[in-house]
Amino acid sequence: MAVMGSNLARNFAHHGYTVAVYNRSPQRTRDMIADHGSEGDFLPAESLADFVASLERPRKAMLMVQAGKGTDAVIAELVPLLEEGDMIIDGGNAHFADTMRREASVREHGIHFVGTGVSGGEEGALKGPSIMPGGSAESYESLGPILEAVSAKAPDGTPCCAHLGPDGAGHFVKMVHNGIEYSDMQLIGEAYDLLRRGSAMRPAEIADVFTDWNAGELESYLIEITAEVLGHTDAETGRPFVDVVVDQAGQKGTGRWTVQTALDLGVPVTGIAEATFARALSSGTVQREGLKGLLDGPNAETTATPKEFASDVRKALYASKIVAYAQGFDEIRAASAEYGWDIDLGLPSALWRSGCIIRAGFLDDITKVWRSNPNLPSLLAAPEFAKIVNEAGPAWRRVVAFAASAGIPVPGFSSALAYFDSLRSSRLPAALIQGQRDFFGAHTYKRTDKDGVYHTDWSGDRSEEKMS
Repeated sequence: MAVMGSNLARNFAHHGYTVAVYNRSPQRTRDMIADHGSEGDFLPAESLADFVASLERPRKAMLMVQAGKGTDAVIAELVPLLEEGDMIIDGGNAHFADTMRREASVREHGIHFVGTGVSGGEEGALKGPSIMPGGSAESYESLGPILEAVSAKAPDGTPCCAHLGPDGAGHFVKMVHNGIEYSDMQLIGEAYDLLRRGSAMRPAEIADVFTDWNAGELESYLIEITAEVLGHTDAETGRPFVDVVVDQAGQKGTGRWTVQTALDLGVPVTGIAEATFARALSSGTVQREGLKGLLDGPNAETTATPKEFASDVRKALYASKIVAYAQGFDEIRAASAEYGWDIDLGLPSALWRSGCIIRAGFLDDITKVWRSNPNLPSLLAAPEFAKIVNEAGPAWRRVVAFAASAGIPVPGFSSALAYFDSLRSSRLPAALIQGQRDFFGAHTYKRTDKDGVYHTDWSGDRSEEKMS
């Protein structure tokens, strides 16, 4: 019954459901009923046994507790009180591997475990979040209509909730959602920094730029709130709010999980990785403080007009954003194959169109792409998105080149452009790396002109041997 759980319970009640509520601290449940009990039909319980007894069968018990050991502890208490066919729905930010483990364990008792990603923050939980459930298809038959009722609705009226696949599929998609969120926020931060340092624009002026951008192809929740934050003035000092906030970005781990899992799957998610590392670097106070005044570099402004420069930054931001989404979908596809989830790539983008933090207008276009051709090798292979990034190329390169010459760090923009250039290159230096690996470790290599795997006798006469 913390804010997220309380708001979600209220959301269910607003849609006509009778909602049993329980918190290990009874006072929190009492406070919630005192503050919001008039909003619907609630059944407060002060013991877990009473909570379970108040549920209709098949029971649907939704957990909104801290991920990790706390979730395991609640499940251990709950399972003995449930019966075959009942459901435990974990709406926390659990690691998908934990969800897979829990699902297998709970299934032995005949109980369904539904790992469910929920995005939208406190407001979304109350007014309609994006909901990403996994678990058995059987559990979704009875649970799905309830979750769909309380979820956000896309512009076409479709619920932003659908069954994504078995066991950890829902929490995996939520994890990647958060990874893309990291990248999106980093890119927006870089765009702000470029306009501020590279064009000497004031925060209020940059707020107007972001407001204009939100009326075009960059329309999204994050662009919208960026304009709000940049336009806000600190009441105590009269300074721009952004100037009184310590420049150390926090993180709760989902971006890191996305990168770690991508490494395990062998999928490059360079934009998400750079965003995650940028947060870590911002909080590296020992290094940042210890190096002050020791490292030299340029501090220049662009020769372009503010309007011209902002146009270039907008194009670079949009292209880099598309790359981040392409990488996220690559990771979802790889995990789906690895774990046998059979995730429809059109579903995540459809569920993200409303309610969640990364909701954006162009998610309609992404949804259409995957539904029309689910076998595309990459989102960048879709003609409409290939056209966008190709046309953004000159502006993208001007922005990255200027940033390097002006000493403005843009790891998100730079890594996205490098990824784009890597994909379009007919040859990569990986050929040399394979030669090096074969030289020091006899790791073998393949040839371009004939089949087979080869090794060169580097320490001998350098003759080549076909290994297989």
